[in-house]
Amino acid sequence: MPRLKELEDIVLQTRRDIVRMVHKVNSGHPGGSLGCTEFLVALYHEIMHLKQGFEMDGNGEDIFFLSNGHISPVFYSVLARKGYFPVEELKTFRLINSRLQGHPTTHEGLPGVRVASGSLGQGMSVAIGAALAKKLNRDSNLVFSLHGDGELQEGQNWEAIMYAGANRVDNLISTIDRNGQQIDGPTECVLALGDVKEKLTVFGWDVIEIEDGNNLEAVIKGLKDAKSRTGKGKPVGIVLDTVMGHGVDFMMHSHAWHGKAPNDEQLQKALAQNAETLGDY
Repeated sequence: MPRLKELEDIVLQTRRDIVRMVHKVNSGHPGGSLGCTEFLVALYHEIMHLKQGFEMDGNGEDIFFLSNGHISPVFYSVLARKGYFPVEELKTFRLINSRLQGHPTTHEGLPGVRVASGSLGQGMSVAIGAALAKKLNRDSNLVFSLHGDGELQEGQNWEAIMYAGANRVDNLISTIDRNGQQIDGPTECVLALGDVKEKLTVFGWDVIEIEDGNNLEAVIKGLKDAKSRTGKGKPVGIVLDTVMGHGVDFMMHSHAWHGKAPNDEQLQKALAQNAETLGDY
């Protein structure tokens, strides 16, 4: 893939952005952000059809909803590196009056953000509504959404999942980040999810798995496969296997880094493991 090295450089820089943002304010959610870096870089830089500039209605382009809004650091970095707002604005993360709050909000008018997503479990319903709106508007573009595996413990998801399958919302691609961790511990210990792929399938979804969700090439291939399955009468689901804290060895596989900022020494270790590529803000 000719662009793979370029995209891998963006992945590394995004990881640097994430750890720098949460370190600066000693607050934020690095673990899930690091785990979803390849996915969001692939989505915005390779997969989605996007127009120049930002329009809230999203007509004539693919749109994305981040349901697990606490992983805002990766979302903000990807949006900035894609040109939605200045990269330098990342240094305002979680500061008073900043447009880059801990969870994405809409009242500050941040380009790229179409829904506030502080409360878990709501993004699927929003994405379905947007997908139906595109159908009504005869817009052939797609709606993408991302959800945490622990987030599936919220019941609203399952009503939405059932609705999408029953109503053949086939312009929707929803991805479940299956990293197996949530704030209180492993998902299997907090509230086991069972076979997520099978559950989505019996609700009428066409489901694929990306077994190495931190392999950029595999993620791009899986997303392209998912796109090829749209328009065939079923919503498309992706079960994305990622590692919490991927790319920073002392954060990996541990729920302890769900919502914990690195100290000065840990920041330098994290940056050293993700060599500078595009230039820090």
